[in-house]
Amino acid sequence: MTQLPSKEQIRQWITDNPGLSSKRDIAKAFGLKADQRNELKRLMREMEAEGDLTKRARRFLPKGELPPIALLKVLPPDAAGDLFAEPMEEGVDPDSGRILIIAQRGDPALGAGDRILARLAKVDLDDYVWEARLIRRIGSNPLKVLGIFRKGSEGGRIVPIDKGQDKEWRVLADQDMGAKDGELVEAEAVGNRRMGLPQAKITSRLGDPAGPKAVSLIAIHQHGIPDQFPDKAVEEADNAPPFTMSHREDLRDLDLVTIDPQDARDRDDAVLAMVDDEPGNPEGFVLWVAIADVANYVRPGSALDREARRRGNSTYFPDRVVPMLPDTLSGDLCSLHEHVDRPCMAVRMRVNSSGQKISHRFTRGVMRSKGSLEYGQVQRAVDGQPDQATEPLLPQLKVLYDCYAALKRGRALRQPLDLDLPERQIVLSDEGKVLSVDFKERLDAHKLIEECMVMANVAAAEELQRVKQPLLYRVHEEPAPDRLEALREVAESAGLTLAKGQVLKTSHLNQLLKQAEGGEFSELINLSTLRSMTQAYYAPENFGHFGLALKNYAHFTSPIRRYADLIVHRALIRGLGLGPDGLSDFDMENMGETGKLISDAERRSMAAERDTVDRYLAAYLSDRVGATFTGRVSGVQRFGLFVKLDETGADGLVPIREVGREFFHFDPDSQTLMGADTGLTIGIGQKVTVRLAEAVPVTGGLILELIELEDRALPAGRSGKRGKAPRRAQGKSRAAEAAKRRVMRRRK
Repeated sequence: MTQLPSKEQIRQWITDNPGLSSKRDIAKAFGLKADQRNELKRLMREMEAEGDLTKRARRFLPKGELPPIALLKVLPPDAAGDLFAEPMEEGVDPDSGRILIIAQRGDPALGAGDRILARLAKVDLDDYVWEARLIRRIGSNPLKVLGIFRKGSEGGRIVPIDKGQDKEWRVLADQDMGAKDGELVEAEAVGNRRMGLPQAKITSRLGDPAGPKAVSLIAIHQHGIPDQFPDKAVEEADNAPPFTMSHREDLRDLDLVTIDPQDARDRDDAVLAMVDDEPGNPEGFVLWVAIADVANYVRPGSALDREARRRGNSTYFPDRVVPMLPDTLSGDLCSLHEHVDRPCMAVRMRVNSSGQKISHRFTRGVMRSKGSLEYGQVQRAVDGQPDQATEPLLPQLKVLYDCYAALKRGRALRQPLDLDLPERQIVLSDEGKVLSVDFKERLDAHKLIEECMVMANVAAAEELQRVKQPLLYRVHEEPAPDRLEALREVAESAGLTLAKGQVLKTSHLNQLLKQAEGGEFSELINLSTLRSMTQAYYAPENFGHFGLALKNYAHFTSPIRRYADLIVHRALIRGLGLGPDGLSDFDMENMGETGKLISDAERRSMAAERDTVDRYLAAYLSDRVGATFTGRVSGVQRFGLFVKLDETGADGLVPIREVGREFFHFDPDSQTLMGADTGLTIGIGQKVTVRLAEAVPVTGGLILELIELEDRALPAGRSGKRGKAPRRAQGKSRAAEAAKRRVMRRRK
């Protein structure tokens, strides 16, 4: 029998789902049976008596009246800066009078559009009828501030670490939690700022910002990535029951192996290829892909399931991982360790000599990995240097590579987008210090696994369509016309062409990439093509995957680290009758909402990972301030140039004041700057030499000075000298222009 949720779980559910807060909704969400609903009713009455909940549903009120506690939507501030709100609940009269929000000490800052739960009092004044005092904000947390605390005589200030924020926050003495000067702290915005600095209260002290491995910790807090599992979720993982053979096929005799990075934290996929000896497939292969059966341990409606859905995915940093599932599952029970029986979801695919899938069959099974291998190890074995682990598996590995050769032929026919963008790898010491910044080597072993996973993902989407089960597709729509036009302009500026006037296919983009291959603009064209793409997302509607040139695509192969894959596993279990732990009614009814939640979580993780890399790179380069580097212009804005450094791939900013002595006009269409005196044009892709002026590890910011453009010193401006333009002269020029404009207006 499903266990009754705790009060904290009920509170969290109502916060996350304000429109689904009836007893029936809650019972359905937690999978409670009919005989448990009386107990749920008793529990919610206790919460109501304790002030945690207020019963509002199905309550009829006289016209013009509001309940004592109501759900409100914050309106934009009026001319005086006051915040008003409007009621959001059904059955409430929208003309019941204006509602003024009365800010109290310690309240978070509110903005237009926020939904809040507030306590109301009727005042019947001329300007407004109701006063609202905040109980809590619905569906969002208070504005978080992460920064360095600077102690003062009456509290202190917080200097944000986010390089996009330049305002400081004031902290009162009784709200600093005893933080020390220079300490990294997390705080919440409080009160409504009228004058001066905004105010915050410290909620967490995080220690020395320059301490070992503080970089990823900063990103975790800054982006709000959940890094603490609820006690109930950990308890469920620790007490996970053993799997049974019910609804399972015994696959333990198959020579499945896992192939992962050397530092892999989990092993969720295994592969095997065999020569197909069935008739009708000459020179073809049977390809097995087996995936950890996470659905066996993470049941719909459980605490583990709710937390996994909230996290959406695991987040990876150079020094740590914030997993989607507790380590008991991600590192052990769901990890396909060698020579250990593990439950799995598997697909058997027949592939012809042209790399086309001619059939597939899904099963739920038990496997036993014959080896936990890493990419370089496998590549060396196939290239003639096997070691003790790969020697006995060499025949199977060679067949796997033969199968990959066929899959490559299929890929060539399909023409997916073929970008060549090297991936950076930051190597850290045990203390968290950056030792080096390398570029990861791309081996055939990497590409082999990628193609196997793509094939399995396609099979999953097609199978679920066949059995008419809802699922989350991995959707990648084609680029927007304006982005394509911008890419076309970049290509033309590099002397290349992109086909025009026809339905865009990935093959057209690949032709452009082929033109640039091996030339000085190769990286520029690859980067610009990537930027022209739309962002992939999860949705129950199928709009295809443009980048992979596939009509049907879903994520099936990584349920340890992606919630979307777990949903696909459950759909297969339900659609194929492989057990009682398939898609729940809640899963099916909320598929669209789940897709949006996990798509947002994915973007959150990507931003955190990107910011962490920026900070590590800034730390690595901080000892080389004053040194010169080569690079290429990767972006142009009115305020300056972005430059990607050749040596590390780090991105830095050349402020417009450091570009040259003359004034530069910015053309947003061509993404160029043009000198007013010399006509010098600076655009994306140009080769530059820069000097590192500033590296700030806390924010990840790099400030550069432009020295040379295309191996030539910058031309002098009107004064005949290089360097910064005198600010006073610039100011006089602006003042003169402004005076002329005023004269012209008066004449008109």
